[in-house]
Amino acid sequence: MTQEEKITYWVELSDYDLETAEAMFETKRYLYVAFMCHQVIEKIFKAYYAKLKEETPPYTHDLMLIADRAGFFEMLDDSQIEFIEQISPLNIRARYPDYKKELAQKLTKPICENLMAKTKELQQWTKENIL
Repeated sequence: MTQEEKITYWVELSDYDLETAEAMFETKRYLYVAFMCHQVIEKIFKAYYAKLKEETPPYTHDLMLIADRAGFFEMLDDSQIEFIEQISPLNIRARYPDYKKELAQKLTKPICENLMAKTKELQQWTKENIL
C-alpha cells in the first residue's frame, strides 16, 4: 500500500465513522454517538500521522499521544485540546459495563449535538491540513 493509499484509508474510515455517529444520533443511541465521535478523531489523526511521518500510526486510542508523536499537537488551539480531552475517555468508558450506564445517563441530545458539531469541526480542520 502506498503512503497516499494509507492516508486515504484512514480518511475514509474517519468519514465512515462520522456517518455511523450520525446514524446513532438519529436513533438516539447517544452512548454510541460519543464513542463514534472519538473514533472519527482517532482515525483522522492517524491519517495526519501517516502523512507527516510516512509510517504506520501507533496502535493506540490516545488522541493526545497520536497528535504528539506525529508532531502536530502544537498546531492545535486551546479549544481543540479541550475537546480532545473531553472525548478521550469516551472511547474506553463506552466499552465497559461499569461506566456505560453512568455515561449513557449524561449523554443527552444537546450534549451529543455539541459533540457532533465539534467532531465535524476538528475532522475538517485535520483534513484541511492533510489534503
